[in-house]
Amino acid sequence: MKRKVYLKMKTLPEARKALLSLFPAGDLLGEEEIASRAAAGRVTSRPVIARLSSPGVHAAAMDGYALKAEETFSARDDRPLRLEIGTHALPVNTGMPLPDAMNAVVMVEHVVEENGDTIILRAPVFPWQNVRKIGEDIVATEQVFPSNHLLAPYDLGALLASGNPRIMVWKRPLVEIIPTGSELVDMEGMNLEQLSRGTVSESNSAILAAMSRAAGAVARVRGIVPDDYEKIRQAVVDAVNSDVHCIVVNAGSSAGSADFTVRVVEELGTVLVHGVTMMPGKPVILGVVSEKPVIGIPGYPVSAIVAFEQLVVPLLCRLQARPEPSPRKVRARLATAMPSRAGMEEFRRVIAGKIGDRLVASPVKKGAGSISTVTKANAILRIPLESEGFEEGRSVELELLRPEQDLEKTLICIGSHDLTLDLIADRFKRQSPSFQMASSHVGSLGGLVAVSKGLAHMAGTHLLDPEDGTYNESYVERFVTGREVFLVNLVFRQQGLMVAPGNPVNIKSIEDLARSDLVFVNRQPGSGTRVLLDYELQKAGIDPGDISGYENEEYTHMAVAVSVLSGKAHAGLGILSAARALGLDFIPVCEERYDLLVPRDCQDHPVVSMALDCICHADFKRDVEALGGYSTRETGRVVWQG
Repeated sequence: MKRKVYLKMKTLPEARKALLSLFPAGDLLGEEEIASRAAAGRVTSRPVIARLSSPGVHAAAMDGYALKAEETFSARDDRPLRLEIGTHALPVNTGMPLPDAMNAVVMVEHVVEENGDTIILRAPVFPWQNVRKIGEDIVATEQVFPSNHLLAPYDLGALLASGNPRIMVWKRPLVEIIPTGSELVDMEGMNLEQLSRGTVSESNSAILAAMSRAAGAVARVRGIVPDDYEKIRQAVVDAVNSDVHCIVVNAGSSAGSADFTVRVVEELGTVLVHGVTMMPGKPVILGVVSEKPVIGIPGYPVSAIVAFEQLVVPLLCRLQARPEPSPRKVRARLATAMPSRAGMEEFRRVIAGKIGDRLVASPVKKGAGSISTVTKANAILRIPLESEGFEEGRSVELELLRPEQDLEKTLICIGSHDLTLDLIADRFKRQSPSFQMASSHVGSLGGLVAVSKGLAHMAGTHLLDPEDGTYNESYVERFVTGREVFLVNLVFRQQGLMVAPGNPVNIKSIEDLARSDLVFVNRQPGSGTRVLLDYELQKAGIDPGDISGYENEEYTHMAVAVSVLSGKAHAGLGILSAARALGLDFIPVCEERYDLLVPRDCQDHPVVSMALDCICHADFKRDVEALGGYSTRETGRVVWQG
């Protein structure tokens, strides 16, 4: 079957307009009557009119005595007034109806009781003092809420106080989510051992269903449909003929030969848009079948989330006249450059934190299939379609995914990757759930530069000086200027060659990397591992140009390990804990020192203090040692001060 091209590409605003203009608020849903006590989060479909006044009678606003204000006008401090209790002064509590003929309440603390039958006043009371008059809050026949009002929890009190135990609201939109893909399996009730090679756990429907509910809708997930045109068509037909208001087909929206959604929508109805100029989420389909919206969502998790956020959530809100979510926006400086492709609006997840008096944003790794980029981020940077990205240090606008106050509790760590940073991050959340550690892996040298520019609270570094065999100090002196800093040892760790289980190609040492039958995977320039490799190659007399794959670069030890495990490369230089995590064999090369570089002016920041305290704990050191390939003999010790 031929692949389809994106013939109806639209910008995001054009795509939204094409879809939303067809579905006015409420028309597709209809209305229903519900109990007011269960109405929070629902939207009124018609005005709510007060059937009762609130309060319904004149009522005491304070504990005290009800009386006639006119009888107290003569009261003076030097000429107190005495009123008989039960005749001219009647005891009342807050909320009690005001006795007939009484028009004021004097607070109990403003009188003196005498003999239990008289009160003494030393100041007059004016009419209606400390009284809630009939209808002071709500007057019968007035409008309590207009049509299309999103009811908050505290609105329920007004509904009940105004005599409306039941109200009319728009029905919740019912969304049917149809996951498609022959490779998908439902993990419910399965053992991991039952998963065969090439199968993928179906998880997108759980995300999209939860997002539907957050938008006020009801979600229904259909069983997995394989990549079969007739079966996908039948699933859409069944959904359209049911009581659902919106159909979301997940995966199969791209232009591949097995992507059937657009053909199904074309045959059954009308395709409004196939492809939107946004990234991730480009291969989205917007269509209408039997006057119901049918939306094809890409299969990659991040693409699915962005497409759903930008197109389906606005539709669900519009159907029930619910206001769209409006994220809080702040400005921050970019810790690293963020290039982008012109012609596509890009949604980049970032982690923002406060350094000094300014916010700094660090990007999480990029990838439409990487769900962790969403779970780790606390903000979104939208790069306009006419832009080719932003340079390092640029002031940009962010849309927050978390409360703004959480940004002051986020530690920005930029530099070399190490698995022990994940242990610190976990301890952060265990000690204080609002605290977060954000690690951006740009290599040791990149971390030093970030600290020098005030774009990070700390940096991980393991840069070997080939001249004297020391670590980090000479590089800090060279690249960190204008700031007082110090180095704290985090770990000593084993670096070596990671190879496939059983070492099938019989790699024994660095010298073997020059063999013509081997493919190597490297780390990026500026990383400590790259510096170490070049040092070891120089010692062995090997020209980097003689190594096949020397130019193949990854940004983390785990990425190198994955390349070896997948067969993309025969070997890569990395740490023992990464090899162990993926079951690879390991050929030791050397032990190296991995430090944290900390600016002196960040030392007392709560997140930095917590991190430095954390690494000194005995249980943290125990967890580090358990990873394998680490020594904590100097962990927490200041090894150098500038």
